[in-house]
Amino acid sequence: MGDLALEMEKNITYLTPLLDNALKNLEKGFNQFISDPTEVKKLSCLLKDFAGRETALHEAKNLGKLYKGKIFLKREDLVHGGAHKLNNAIAQCSLAKFMGIKNVIAETGAGQHGVATAMACANLKLSLQVFQGEIDVQRQYLNALRMKLFGAHLIPVTDGSKKLKEAVNAAMRFWVANYQDHFYCLGSIVGPHPYPSIVRHFQKVIGNESRKQILEKTSFLPSAIFACIGGGSNAAGIFSAFVSDESVKLVGCEAAGAASLSHGAMGVLHGMETFILQTSNRQIAETHSISAGLDYPAVGPWLAGLKQENRLQTQAILDEECIQSLNELATEEGILCALESAHAVAGAKKYLANNPGETIIICLSGRGDKDLDTISNFKNKSELK
Repeated sequence: MGDLALEMEKNITYLTPLLDNALKNLEKGFNQFISDPTEVKKLSCLLKDFAGRETALHEAKNLGKLYKGKIFLKREDLVHGGAHKLNNAIAQCSLAKFMGIKNVIAETGAGQHGVATAMACANLKLSLQVFQGEIDVQRQYLNALRMKLFGAHLIPVTDGSKKLKEAVNAAMRFWVANYQDHFYCLGSIVGPHPYPSIVRHFQKVIGNESRKQILEKTSFLPSAIFACIGGGSNAAGIFSAFVSDESVKLVGCEAAGAASLSHGAMGVLHGMETFILQTSNRQIAETHSISAGLDYPAVGPWLAGLKQENRLQTQAILDEECIQSLNELATEEGILCALESAHAVAGAKKYLANNPGETIIICLSGRGDKDLDTISNFKNKSELK
């Protein structure tokens, strides 16, 4: 199980030939990096002492009573910086330093990858430019401020819908022109090979820890694992350790207005072939999500392969369902999760309504401090209706 997913992840690259050498050099550097015991040990120390791993697997007993199941939360919101993004960012920036590249670029939607990369670059003394859609800069202005405080140069992208897709476009255009002395720290399991493989490898720590922790706590594997999916790095991270266990359901929770796995068709975007939301004339469709991190019209090819193998189930979550579950987690457990993560909580709620009593894991990919304005504005609009 998962062979098609791996094949899609390493599929033909759909990018300008100018980047062939850069991508081959990146893959070579990555393979050398993960095979070097000294570098692996240094990264392990950074993940422990700087990022704060391992993160807790917390049994949410109050939420479990409400939803009628045994719920464990993988607390990626406790990672320094507030999200799982630092796992990949600190690793890729360490790779850049290993390869002798001092200039880093990154894209970001909700701002968490931008913040994580800015933190990593500050720690490792690398320069950083971050591309973020102008709309996302406005709705995630606290993260924009954090990036600047860490020393990053933030570049608002004003093209198209001014969201994550355009930020990736801008970052890739810049990299094409500057690949010889810039390292592109890509934030999700998207893009041309070897990026999906690299990001999934660095996020596997989530799944490896979760598997060990759930067996220690219960002595058996969960019935299902829930994770939100935009590009899909947190989902790939936690799913990777359970993909061979066919008794464990893997459930990806998408934003209803950006549900590429649920409603997309195969196409090419950002150098990868995967499921993409498209118009009737095969153009990239506009997306909507209350969560900036899920507002993306495609998904990582590894997850697309799991979907084609029927190994991955999907749920499309409405904004209202997301907010309701965010509120329930906050009031029942005292945990404010990110809007992205709240989609996974909402998916778990739906599942347990039909499968009461089961033991599940929810990947809580990030915390919700960054989303307070969005949550408040949504509630105010709802009250006016």
